[in-house]
Amino acid sequence: MPQFTAYDGTTLAYRTLGTGEPLVVLPGGPMRDAAYLGDLGGLAAHRTLIIPDQRGVGASATPDDPASYRCDRQVADVEALRAHLGLERIDLLGHSAGAALATLYAAAHPGRIRSLVLVTGGTRAVGIEISDEEWDTAAEVFADQDWYPAARAALEGIGPDTPLQEEAEIVMPFGYGRWDEAARAHAAGAATEMNWAAASAFYAPGAFDPEATRAALRELTAPVLVLAGGYDAGPSPARAAEFAACFPHAELVVQPGAGHYPWIDDAGAFVRPVAAFLDPEVRTVTVDGVRLAYRVSGPEGAPPVVLVHGRGENSTNWAEIAAGLAADRRVYALDLRGHGLSDWPGHYGFDVFRDELAGFVKALGLVRPAVVGHSMGGAAVYLLAQRETELLDRLVLEDTPVFFPLDPPRGFVERPDGPLGFDWAVVAATDAQLNEPDPAWRTELPEISRPTLIVAGGKSSHLPQEQLAWMAEEIQDAWLVTIKAGHLIHEKRPRQFLEALREFGV
Repeated sequence: MPQFTAYDGTTLAYRTLGTGEPLVVLPGGPMRDAAYLGDLGGLAAHRTLIIPDQRGVGASATPDDPASYRCDRQVADVEALRAHLGLERIDLLGHSAGAALATLYAAAHPGRIRSLVLVTGGTRAVGIEISDEEWDTAAEVFADQDWYPAARAALEGIGPDTPLQEEAEIVMPFGYGRWDEAARAHAAGAATEMNWAAASAFYAPGAFDPEATRAALRELTAPVLVLAGGYDAGPSPARAAEFAACFPHAELVVQPGAGHYPWIDDAGAFVRPVAAFLDPEVRTVTVDGVRLAYRVSGPEGAPPVVLVHGRGENSTNWAEIAAGLAADRRVYALDLRGHGLSDWPGHYGFDVFRDELAGFVKALGLVRPAVVGHSMGGAAVYLLAQRETELLDRLVLEDTPVFFPLDPPRGFVERPDGPLGFDWAVVAATDAQLNEPDPAWRTELPEISRPTLIVAGGKSSHLPQEQLAWMAEEIQDAWLVTIKAGHLIHEKRPRQFLEALREFGV
């Protein structure tokens, strides 16, 4: 493992995982071997995680002065790591007690923070204490679990003389959204991964000056993400909201059904908002309670264009088209729910995507944007134009289904192995609607009064091209062009696709 030297000569170790821009990750515990973090549920696929072992923990050396375990004293260790890495500013993530350390570092070195992520904890640094009553209330969410009665009895037996290690073991079942085999295995590691003597010193008197820290944080200009678990008590979502209010530019995300270790409970639900927050090219907006990620390019004030991807794709699939349009258009490429870095709520359908697209346009205050939709996204576009035609300027429908019932209907499709960039539940939901579509989705095509360009993929597309020709006849003001590229026209023939858009006035 690589090493660096702290301010007092202590040799500290760190590990690196993943690819991409560096993200410094401070483990919690307090004073737990950073191995418990793993790759943070796959976050290493988006960023290079730089994870130090705190002094006296894991592969790091034991300091000569045990008082240096105190949280505020370790701020200098974080600064030494930053200097060792040669980074002018850092993206910093802290979990649990590590979030307290990250908060103190941000208060001491606000100019060194590029972005800050605080995961389930760290509120003592700003004077937010979690009462026993709050713990009791949070614990009740598990009251229907078999393990609850014994665990609750042990929880109520914790007193001021309970050893820290024993207290941690008692609390562990309440730290996960599900106390299943994976959670038990993860929790079991604490017995050997913790430096219990150092943990006692971490919160020693004098570690925190909440009033001074709050005052210093008011000077922090960097964006902050506070992520809370919906089932967590330390902090609860309400307390996490208070924590977020301590920062001038903070966003709160509550991961439903998660506890204190949200990447163990649902890795995808954890990684998506964190990866979106850390990516400077990605923005987010909430529509009907669903957080949507999107990418923006092009000059502010230019005519807006919204790009809507097909099933299983996301905003990155439009990269070449967005770059071409961005010369004189303000381009918004979004991830629909269940895709990419947006939330995966489990509820999908063409009508759902239609309403979501309407909410997206309204939430961003876009005035009569042109909208380009591919396949499933194109269907959402014209369903919206049927209902709210004045919301949009002109439409481009790229090889889009026309909602004649499928014959033969599609049957069950088994999910492929391995990770996917979208929620497989989208397939079942949309296939069911393709098999038996709402007849109005087809019969109300004449309600569309906006200029419409239909781009067909030709014979190699799996969609019946005669249906696209029929749709062009039904829409009041429609043109049909064919680019012989199959279904993925904008990816296989981007130059020709852009030329068609430009000729159409997009």
